[in-house]
Amino acid sequence: MKVVVIGATGHIGTYLVPILVKNGYDTVAITRSMSMPYEDDPAWAHVERILIDRDRDSDFIEKLKEIKPDIIVDLVNFNISETRKIVEAFKDSDLSQYLYCSSCWAHGRAEILPFNPDDLQKDPLDDYGKDKFASELYLKEAYRKYGFPATIIMPGQISGPGWAIINPWGNTSMKVFQKIAEGKEIALPNFGQEIIHHVHGYDVAQVFYQAITHRNQALGESFDAQADTAITLYGFAKHLYDYFGHDPKITFLPWPDWCEYEGNPEECEHTYYHIARSGTFNLEKTKKLLDYQPKFTCLETIDLAVKSYIDRGLILITDK
Repeated sequence: MKVVVIGATGHIGTYLVPILVKNGYDTVAITRSMSMPYEDDPAWAHVERILIDRDRDSDFIEKLKEIKPDIIVDLVNFNISETRKIVEAFKDSDLSQYLYCSSCWAHGRAEILPFNPDDLQKDPLDDYGKDKFASELYLKEAYRKYGFPATIIMPGQISGPGWAIINPWGNTSMKVFQKIAEGKEIALPNFGQEIIHHVHGYDVAQVFYQAITHRNQALGESFDAQADTAITLYGFAKHLYDYFGHDPKITFLPWPDWCEYEGNPEECEHTYYHIARSGTFNLEKTKKLLDYQPKFTCLETIDLAVKSYIDRGLILITDK
């Protein structure tokens, strides 16, 4: 079967494309440029690379149709209008499955925990989450109306070696990592009990692949893609102090005071959108219907990312 992966060299595609190739799928990787995956794999030698810019090429959909995919894995769809175009173009075709990458951001503020992957009454906080949720609803309606073969995957905070992960402040600033590495005191917002969800890119890719191999169970369904556990800001900070061999030096500040302490309005806003959606996920559905078995815990994923920071000189170690 021919699988087209849109956004193939990013956090998920880096791992998904080799999985597909090694399992015998004719794999086409669509990217805007000849960007390389975060981790190299010999399987990429057997991948057809096609350069198309979804935002700039007005004939993107026509080019996609010309490839004649059996399966589309759409990892970089951020706009409901793009979802409508996909459905309109392929609803009467031989497409076997369209896998849409949504986000945990579509859940919005938490009410009853854990989050329900089938919730149709979400309250996203920002345009990104609102567009993702709108696409989820549209695809579920298309499945009911036309039998459009949609599957929705909702990853947590995708993490791993080679890219910026969410830190104990709920943003991607390197400052807090360096402070902890030096054994200095840090302040967390509120009481540090907000929850974040580091999930390794490999495990997210695994959910997509399992949804393909369990197609009948996956059609018309939504699945969370997370690690088995999550972590609080406090737990994350404490773990890092231990990682770097220091006793924890953690204080707490009310939100307005913490934003002043953090010092960067853009980073403070980034933190807000991560911790205002604090909650937990239940993987029972993903495990039961897709036979999903996470390979990495959230702590293992964090440690791999931090080691990558150190190896790349982004965290400076002077006494370890």
